[in-house]
Amino acid sequence: MRNIKLVIQYDGTRYLGWQIQREGPTVQGMLQERIAKITGEQVSVIAAGRTDAGVHALAQTASFKTESALPAGTVMAALNALLPEDIRIMGTCDMDAAFHPRYDARGKVYFYIIANMPVVSPFLCNYVWKIPQNLDFDGMCAAVSLLQGTHDFTSFRASGCGAKSPTRTITRCSVERIAVIDFMTEGLSGNFLKLRIEGDAFLRHMVRNIAGTIVEVGKGKMPSDMVLELIKARDRRLAGPTAPAKGLFLERINY
Repeated sequence: MRNIKLVIQYDGTRYLGWQIQREGPTVQGMLQERIAKITGEQVSVIAAGRTDAGVHALAQTASFKTESALPAGTVMAALNALLPEDIRIMGTCDMDAAFHPRYDARGKVYFYIIANMPVVSPFLCNYVWKIPQNLDFDGMCAAVSLLQGTHDFTSFRASGCGAKSPTRTITRCSVERIAVIDFMTEGLSGNFLKLRIEGDAFLRHMVRNIAGTIVEVGKGKMPSDMVLELIKARDRRLAGPTAPAKGLFLERINY
């Protein structure tokens, strides 16, 4: 039995997330259907993380077990020929049978893009959260710095989260300004803010809830140091709203 690793990019706009649902398209469902056509097997494709509906991935990691003798490169080519164009396999290789995308991961990196301006290019509307009012950049930077370290992140945890523990470690967290986003051969100018978070693991909606809270700080609706109070309170009702899924990207999985 072989264990084939996949590195996947996808635009999550039209999918109900990674995990198969009773109805509607999912990334996992698309992959499993196409692998069945290629190998004749019903396989389970396991990912490092289950991204939500509308969330994008630049380098999701997944794997599946197969009896097929097809080389990994052939599997990649065949999948890209059958998959819709908003899901691409960027790399494949054979792994040890014990490799597990989720349990072997040492950490994950996400980023979230905010367009802090009244008018956003139509080419970016599916990938940013538009906020027209001015945001306090310095206050947002101060707030995210307080998230670093090992904490109980219950205040940023969505209901229905199945994690056994709310404790997570954030190793890096920052906000930066971006004046131009490259698109095709042009640069789309604007006032963009990029929230980037790296940690050992994340709770359901954790990054989106952090993004929503940081934006509340930027709007002046809460002080930057209130982040510490939110961590201590362990009460989701006190933190900011859940940011839209479309601005969130899974950047990479660290092993």
